[in-house]
Amino acid sequence: MTFSHVSPVHPSVNTTALGKTGPHVFRLGLGCMAFSGPYGPVDDRDSEATIRHAVERGITLLDTADFYAMGHNESLIQRALKGLRDKVQLSVKFGVMRGPDGAPLGLDARPSAIKSFVAYSLHRLGVDVIDVYRPARLDPQVPIEDTVGAIADLVQAGYVRHIGLSEVGVETIRRAVAVHPIADLQIEYSLATRGPEGVIFPALAELGMSATLYGVFGRGLLTGSKPSRKADVRQYLPRFAGESGKSNANVAGRLRAFARERGKTPAQVALGWVLAKQPSLVPLVGARTRVQLDDAFEALDNPLSESDVAALERLVPHDAISGPRYPAQHMKDLDSER
Repeated sequence: MTFSHVSPVHPSVNTTALGKTGPHVFRLGLGCMAFSGPYGPVDDRDSEATIRHAVERGITLLDTADFYAMGHNESLIQRALKGLRDKVQLSVKFGVMRGPDGAPLGLDARPSAIKSFVAYSLHRLGVDVIDVYRPARLDPQVPIEDTVGAIADLVQAGYVRHIGLSEVGVETIRRAVAVHPIADLQIEYSLATRGPEGVIFPALAELGMSATLYGVFGRGLLTGSKPSRKADVRQYLPRFAGESGKSNANVAGRLRAFARERGKTPAQVALGWVLAKQPSLVPLVGARTRVQLDDAFEALDNPLSESDVAALERLVPHDAISGPRYPAQHMKDLDSER
């Protein structure tokens, strides 16, 4: 298959704003975490080609974090975007600490640490400014006002354009907005994870914020993908293990049959549902290959009908997926789950 001649989707009909104050971005974003090996080995040259292909297709928002393989992801993006910086917006998360062996060491969102983190990200990405900068999680030791205030200083200094948040609840969002305008909240959302519909999405609409939505394929759960390598972090996630894993595999089987009846792939159905349910928000597609990326564009080009959405929700109701999205301790630490 040749990819270089695939026509981009016309941007005028497929862009949306990240809230009242954020940038206009393409209707889909590219989540770049998978390019740094959490689901198994990936070839950097293929990853760079996939990122460039995403930009050719019209995607403008690339999401990364300074802790994805300890900076590997940011360096990869720098190489992939040579000559393309003016076509994209970079969303960067910070704050997750890791040891030399990759083990998590907690969070750090102190103002002094933030200014150090951004310096290294700017260097690894090879840019003068980051478009959206956000703490990956709420640091319980640091008031959100202090964290947002420090990023606001970086905005004033010209190192950051917009401020975002990630996996925080409504009270934290309101406190953050009182300090500085917030463009968007990054939050997990899919057929398998519908919690944000309750209070978080309504609060964002009230405050004039957007959301970038990760995990739209349920980390492959909804498409039938399973952890098959020791390096695949999904083997430690409750939804892929034990009785929950068996139950959820049955749900994925029903979704595959639904997609097959409509001439679609499971990924197109899972993404199509998100696009239909949250038309003003931005799904982050974690495609590792150009084939997967083009599959996602099919969901944008050929949306699900209202009757398809209703039928899909009868087939996969909100409580169909068994198990929490992270291990118990991680769930306990998530401000968005409180």
